Amino acid sequence: MDFFEAVKSRHSYRGAYTDAAVPEADLTAILDAGLRAPSGCNAQTTSFILVTNPELRAKIAGIFGPEPVKTAPALIIAVTEKVAFDFGLDFELEDYGAAVENILLALTALGYASCWWDGMTRLGDNAALAELLAIPEGKQIRTIIPVGVPASPGAQAGRKPFGERVDWRR
Repeated sequence: MDFFEAVKSRHSYRGAYTDAAVPEADLTAILDAGLRAPSGCNAQTTSFILVTNPELRAKIAGIFGPEPVKTAPALIIAVTEKVAFDFGLDFELEDYGAAVENILLALTALGYASCWWDGMTRLGDNAALAELLAIPEGKQIRTIIPVGVPASPGAQAGRKPFGERVDWRR
């Protein structure tokens, strides 16, 4: 799938996944896309934990239990760390957003589906997940990204018209 087709096809998938495994080569390509995202001052504040072990996935689903987290054959957990610069800014959230978008586009291009599940990591029990995954102090879990072959089809939600969101000044 070419880049623009992936952009138009990417959608938030909130259903169950099939039992089809995601090959390691595909997971490596997906994660590499995330690692290649732009990063403020090249601080590279976002890292990932890949979980394919069924027992560990079940424990994660016990903490955060929507259907995709329960049924996905692979879970990517995005973790960030704050790096403050002398000029008073940090780019942790921007870095994380760019990395996750690259991942979502990459997995779409390879025929998988996902959803950016960050709300539950902000409202849920992050401490239990951090303990389960042995996340070091100073790092923050940002999102869980289930990866798999969707059990049902999906489509991108409608978008506002181009002209309503773009002011093309000539």
